[in-house]
Amino acid sequence: MGRVVMYGSVSVDGFIADEKDQPGPLFDWLTSGDVPLDESGALKVSRESFDHTRSYWDQIGVTIAGRHVFDLTDGWDGKPPSGIDHVVVVTHRPPPEGWDPAAPFHFVDGVEAAVARAQELAGDRIVEVAAGDVGGQVLAAGLVDEVRMDVVPVVFGSGKRYFGSVDAQHLLADPDVVIQGKRVLHLRYRVRR
Repeated sequence: MGRVVMYGSVSVDGFIADEKDQPGPLFDWLTSGDVPLDESGALKVSRESFDHTRSYWDQIGVTIAGRHVFDLTDGWDGKPPSGIDHVVVVTHRPPPEGWDPAAPFHFVDGVEAAVARAQELAGDRIVEVAAGDVGGQVLAAGLVDEVRMDVVPVVFGSGKRYFGSVDAQHLLADPDVVIQGKRVLHLRYRVRR
């Protein structure tokens, strides 16, 4: 099975969005360079960010996100983001009315079931878990293998926390990847077990 990776862009004080779910400048690094990150050409990053991010994105088979993120993005219009094959949505509610059942989205109740379904779909590829409440729940359940962060030089002061409402200590190994891009610092930590 592929690794389970918790991932997201984050402020230096640990937030993935403000109190109104707005990311502010957290994604500015995705348009601050001159190297196209995808075929659209809309995302352009530094060479360092491209080398790090593109190789990671190419390994992702499935993303796990919460229903809140799914609703905020309008379900990405039924197309998984960034060329990912499938999205597993953690929710206690059914798919939205009129949702296309052929879309590669899987609605699952609970993080353990979500990780199991995502690993089944991903095979040997990475299962990415979106940072925030669901990511924190997956970490608390002991199911995260590594934590990746794109740390952006901004202080929010309050908002939606990277690790959600985790209320226990979790040890990470020393970072084994530290890459400085333009307007971002890419970090990777293995989760200690």
